[in-house]
Amino acid sequence: MSETASANGRGTPSADTALPADTSGIAPGAQSAAQPDKPNSPNGQSAVPGAPASAPPAVALESATLGFGDRILWRELDLSVARGEFIAVLGPNGSGKTSLLRVLLGQLGLSAGRARIGGASPRAGHPDIGYIPQQRTIDAGVQLRGTDLVGLGVDGHRWGLGLGGRAERRRKVAAAIADVGAEKFARAPLESMSGGEQQRLRVAQALVGDPAVLLCDEPLLSLDLASQQLVSGLIDRRRRDHGTAVLFVTHEINPILPLVDRVLYLVDGKFRIGTPDEVMTSAVLSELYQTDVDVLRVRGRLVVVGTGDTMDALGTAGAHCHGDPGTPHTPDPAGTDPGRQPRQAYT
Repeated sequence: MSETASANGRGTPSADTALPADTSGIAPGAQSAAQPDKPNSPNGQSAVPGAPASAPPAVALESATLGFGDRILWRELDLSVARGEFIAVLGPNGSGKTSLLRVLLGQLGLSAGRARIGGASPRAGHPDIGYIPQQRTIDAGVQLRGTDLVGLGVDGHRWGLGLGGRAERRRKVAAAIADVGAEKFARAPLESMSGGEQQRLRVAQALVGDPAVLLCDEPLLSLDLASQQLVSGLIDRRRRDHGTAVLFVTHEINPILPLVDRVLYLVDGKFRIGTPDEVMTSAVLSELYQTDVDVLRVRGRLVVVGTGDTMDALGTAGAHCHGDPGTPHTPDPAGTDPGRQPRQAYT
């Protein structure tokens, strides 16, 4: 555990590593059913009204390949993330989700291709990047208050602080804490806080530097339902109000399903990119996993059957439902056989 780090963080693969289907994103004019009122960008450069059309994408991966020795996590990945766009990064453990964030944080180099943050190469301590890690246990005796944690997002990546900068630092920290509604407990020791309170302060830490890109590494993990809703709501408000691009790594898409513009799904070196309706289907996941997979819709929730993962990419029984209580349990129309008995079910 290292809460003292800056929030800014700072063989030949086979030819069928990437699926030949549309991996570049959504079809022209297509739009997520979860975000019907969100402006669509035909060139993928900006999802924010009034943003310069010529501005580079917030995040760009071009023919990006990442591997360790003979193992390829993903190959020839092309992804352009517009300002204000919310991308969910899904996949089983070991598929390279967190490694993707580490590339964008400047902590890992690509095996091939290139990555760009606002048109520039990733680097440690990049001022345009905010990072929210997984919720983690604070060791007993750690003398770190919530205000200290948030302050590391201002200057945790550099040495020293001039006298003239102290007042501005206090102002930024106070504003970030107020933005996440944490004024009542921000001066308490971190070890005395609940997981939801700690994670709320990590969101403040990531946003205190006014980032253009927000990288989230399973920020809802181990949080209760109310805390999941609060944290995901804070992230969504930030990207809507400020045009911040969000890459959200998760095993659990249901809490953020109404917020997601596109999904990047990684499995065993293969990937698929598109809207949730395009990617989260029985046909697509069966192709990715190379086995029969069913995607079911249960009262507005997505449930996957048959992936064999220890934790399914769409969550566990604790996930909440976005549908109406009376909505019937219906199988996904794309390739689902409702009469087939699943090998394994995760609900």
